[in-house]
Amino acid sequence: MILTKQYRCIHSASCQCTKGHLSEDVIFLVFQQLNWNPKLIAALSCVCKWFDDLAKRLLWKEFCRTRAPKMMLDLHSSGSHIVDGNWRALGKLLIYCSGCSKGGLFNSIHIPGHFVYRTRFSGTSGKSFLLPQCRSDVLYVSDPCEHLDQGEEGDIGFFRGIFKSFSTSKVRKMLIKKGAKLHPTEVCPYCKAKLWSMLQAKMIPQSASCRLGAYEDCIDYYVCLNGHVLGICTLLPLSDSEEVSELE
Repeated sequence: MILTKQYRCIHSASCQCTKGHLSEDVIFLVFQQLNWNPKLIAALSCVCKWFDDLAKRLLWKEFCRTRAPKMMLDLHSSGSHIVDGNWRALGKLLIYCSGCSKGGLFNSIHIPGHFVYRTRFSGTSGKSFLLPQCRSDVLYVSDPCEHLDQGEEGDIGFFRGIFKSFSTSKVRKMLIKKGAKLHPTEVCPYCKAKLWSMLQAKMIPQSASCRLGAYEDCIDYYVCLNGHVLGICTLLPLSDSEEVSELE
């Protein structure tokens, strides 16, 4: 007699999944047909710890590979495995603008976080956020998510990104050499790791504001211990930013 394998939740005694789970292969095929819908993956993760483990290990990985295939291939090239075990954090970074809270990380006005439909990440743009001596590092940075007409703050832009092999990067070595302090209370909204302020470390080049179309003295960004980047800037009016682009 052939026995059907049961996929039971072994993580939680209070789990309601008492009749076993579908096989991983079936769930994979279902979400493949759903084009790795991130909202449905997040909903599945809330069912129980078994589904949450499956989502972190498999579903978010396929979502990232589908959403940004060239970027994922590069992040894992040359023996780099920075994303392994952290696919959910990267998936969230691809589709979620973290916003800011008054008195929080950027000590600015309150702008709630939100999902974004589509964002372009660029390794070429990432070079503009690195000091000349660190430009052999690989950093992917998004276009700014624009939040216009924020009162006295003007037009605000949020950007996010990720380093390839951050643990061996020149940026990390420079932060350590400078004795940069980790933020005492705030953590990365994507992976909950501690954060370094690139502004406090005086490691934000002028080219970053040119790339963003932002005021030079109104840009700040943080990098976490896992290499995730989140930043804020005050955007120039459109006519001024066009002039900056021409100069760049």
